[in-house]
Order: sequence, then C-alpha cells, then structure tokens
Amino acid sequence: MRFRMAVAWLVGVCMTSFAQGTLAAAPRDPCALPSGLRDEISEKYPGTSLVGLADLSEYDRALFKKDHGSRCPGLVRVDFYGDGNPTWALVLVRGNDSKLNAELVVAHKTAYVWHIRSLETADEVSVVWRLGPGVYRDVYGDKTIRARRPVIVLCGYGSWAILYAWTGSDVVKIWLSD
Repeated sequence: MRFRMAVAWLVGVCMTSFAQGTLAAAPRDPCALPSGLRDEISEKYPGTSLVGLADLSEYDRALFKKDHGSRCPGLVRVDFYGDGNPTWALVLVRGNDSKLNAELVVAHKTAYVWHIRSLETADEVSVVWRLGPGVYRDVYGDKTIRARRPVIVLCGYGSWAILYAWTGSDVVKIWLSD
C-alpha cells in the first residue's frame, strides 16, 4: 500500500514538473495584445491586423531584428502619458499586399476603460518602437522636442521616421528622417 502511494506521488510530481516545463518552454507571442485591448481593437478597427515580422520585406525584417531583436514590429508598450497606466502603441494594417494601409494607434487604459487614439496613417508597412525621455531635433533642424516622458517612433524603413511626444495636453511630432 505504501509503495503504491509513493509511486502515485512520484508520478504526480513528475507530471506536474513536466507540464510546468512544457508551459514555460512555450514561446510567448510578442505580438499578443492584452485580452481587453484585443477586443477593443477588433471592435473599433475591424478587418485590421497588427504588423508582424511576416509583413516586412526580408531587408526590413533584418533591420528590425538587428535593432529590436524578437520584439513585435507593430506593438510596443510605452509609458507615453507618464502616468504608469498600461499604454500601447500599435501599427495596424488593412488591405492586401498591393495596397497596404497602416495606422499608428495609441491605446491608454485608465480605470477600466481603454482610450484609443489614432496618431498617423501611412501608405506602407511601418514599424513602431519607443525611445526614452530626452531632447530630439527634427531632420531639418527647425524644431526641437524636450520630452519628459518616453516617446513613440513610427518608421517606414528606408524612407522616413516620425517621433511623437506627449506634452501633457497634446501630442506633438517631428520628422527624424524624410
């Protein structure tokens, strides 16, 4: 009787360990949205999808991976508003390969509500990332932003890059490259 109990206990421990190891080894999707946000985006932007590595050309994919590793090119978490609430910058695409439209959206959760704001549209696949607070000058040398909070960068590789910053009351932008 004791032997059976010991074997049953050992089998249970092994199965639990194996299951936890299997779950821990499962790769996390870097383009997965939080469930509440996923529902909001599906409702507000039907027929769109988040930009993923597969949406980038081979050259752009290599550039993105070099600078950002295994991150999602269409999604970045950023404390854009400086309040510590969950905030995500997303690049959504709609259309087919011949005419792809991209849209930069910022989703900010306050209390139990997602506030979603469109910042930009583009006629090509674009990627997004964040930079820390700092002083940023536009490509023309005309405009300077002194960002006290993290900023968002939207980039069309090989063509352009735009930086967005929250001033406390509005979003301002500058062209980093054109």
